[in-house]
Amino acid sequence: MVNGKYNVLVNGTGNIGTSLVQMLVKYREDLLVNEIYASKRSLHAWNQVELDMLTTNGVKICTTKKMEGYDFIADVLPEIDYIFEASPNGVGLQNKEVYEQLTNLKGSSAQGSEKGYGIPFMSGINADQIKNQRFVNVVSCNTHGTASILKLFCGENLENLDEADVVVVRRCEDLGNHQRLVSGNVVARHLHPTIGTHHAIDVVDMFKTKNISCALTSSDITTPSQLMHSIRFHISLKTPLSKSIDELVNENPFIATTQKFDSNVIFENGRRYGFNGRIFSHAILLSENMLVSDRKIKGWAFVPQEGNSLISTLHAYLLQLNFANESAVLTKIQNDLLRKKW
Repeated sequence: MVNGKYNVLVNGTGNIGTSLVQMLVKYREDLLVNEIYASKRSLHAWNQVELDMLTTNGVKICTTKKMEGYDFIADVLPEIDYIFEASPNGVGLQNKEVYEQLTNLKGSSAQGSEKGYGIPFMSGINADQIKNQRFVNVVSCNTHGTASILKLFCGENLENLDEADVVVVRRCEDLGNHQRLVSGNVVARHLHPTIGTHHAIDVVDMFKTKNISCALTSSDITTPSQLMHSIRFHISLKTPLSKSIDELVNENPFIATTQKFDSNVIFENGRRYGFNGRIFSHAILLSENMLVSDRKIKGWAFVPQEGNSLISTLHAYLLQLNFANESAVLTKIQNDLLRKKW
């Protein structure tokens, strides 16, 4: 910590990592950031342009191997106050073993794939549970979407939830990648005999941090798309809704709505009008295309891939470092980045 400001490291400069770096640059003063480091595991001539873009914004590049012109990560780590872990699947959990030994490190968060990295968290659900905690796991994009939809209709503590089931229709791959592209629909294996895929498992585990039982099941299917996820939800309530859906949406800053039925159009609007080409809402509800009868609600929502976990990641940083003005900073970021309609 230098002059009351924090040195931060974003470990990984892929899709999530570079987006986090851009947000740290944008909100540098609000987040009390001194130096921003970004770690790249391997450097090649073809990604030099990307690194130059980061350094132009005042980001310091460090590497896992000693290379002329770059900081060596082992030399940087003793100066880091907070680490945003954004490495590929499984690498973050391995890195945590190193981070646990850093006496200077005040906090760290990792993304959804790194289950077990720390307390599962997302904004709007369990902020009190991660205050002053050293390690946090920011849950996945579809976990964000599912949990926000449940909270929207069932209450802050799911007090009106009888049971729910979701089918997550996943896009297969980030736009810039080609490792997991599929040519047809691929159904995922249920990981739990009564809960289903990791989406419901992760939602259930997150609400457990508040001692709340969540009667949820999930399945998922991957489609040949590189754009947005979708969620088909079926929620059974204990009692009928006491407010209109419009009223509920207006009260929840993380839920947006759309009159569009084509996710490609929404994705394109995000690319045009969202900061860094992103949509940050937890879910985009097709609110005028829902089936509502007495105590049952069925409908669709679009999920803006990992964009919806980025505000939660900055929120975790504020909570873990116990910012006195955490609420004010979060409100500013939400007002800047969240839209109510797409």
